[in-house]
Amino acid sequence: MAPATALLLGYLLGAIPFGLILTRMAGGGDLRAVGSGNIGATNVLRTGRKGLAAATLLLDGAKGAAAVLLAQYINPDYGALGAAGAFFGHCYPIWLGFKGGKGVATYAGIALALLWPVGLVYAGAWIAVLAITRYSSLGGMLAALAAPVAAAWWGAFETTALFIALTLVVLWKHRDNIARLLAGTEPRVGQKSQPVGD
Repeated sequence: MAPATALLLGYLLGAIPFGLILTRMAGGGDLRAVGSGNIGATNVLRTGRKGLAAATLLLDGAKGAAAVLLAQYINPDYGALGAAGAFFGHCYPIWLGFKGGKGVATYAGIALALLWPVGLVYAGAWIAVLAITRYSSLGGMLAALAAPVAAAWWGAFETTALFIALTLVVLWKHRDNIARLLAGTEPRVGQKSQPVGD
């Protein structure tokens, strides 16, 4: 039962919708009715509350890292199970009808906990692309693409396989953003968006 426990605990951690909880506690109502309806930090930022957005970003990353560390506490070889559980819990939380976030911040926490140099590459790519383009979605996707490449560079091939799977989900969750980027209609950070967006 230990592997299933690591996976389940990871899922339960990942499924905590911090953006939704923090926004509601701050009197901002239901985050799913704001901007894109997404529960991640980018949509929290659209409420105009930068502090809440930063807290959401940190907590979404922290829950990914915590799931990995908890799974490794159960068994040093179970880190990937905790990672997978947390990531899919964030993207597909059972208590929100399996409609969750896009996994970028949680992926960052997972990468830092599993293989910290890859986590630094991930964070660096995300921040650099966001700073240059001001496209949150593009930064997240390119960071996700960088993670398996960096893991392979470090020779961590089992982790590379996991990161490839997570990256594919990130890209799938951003399919609407990809279409808007190609059409030139994707909103930049700081711009108002239509009801359906990142």
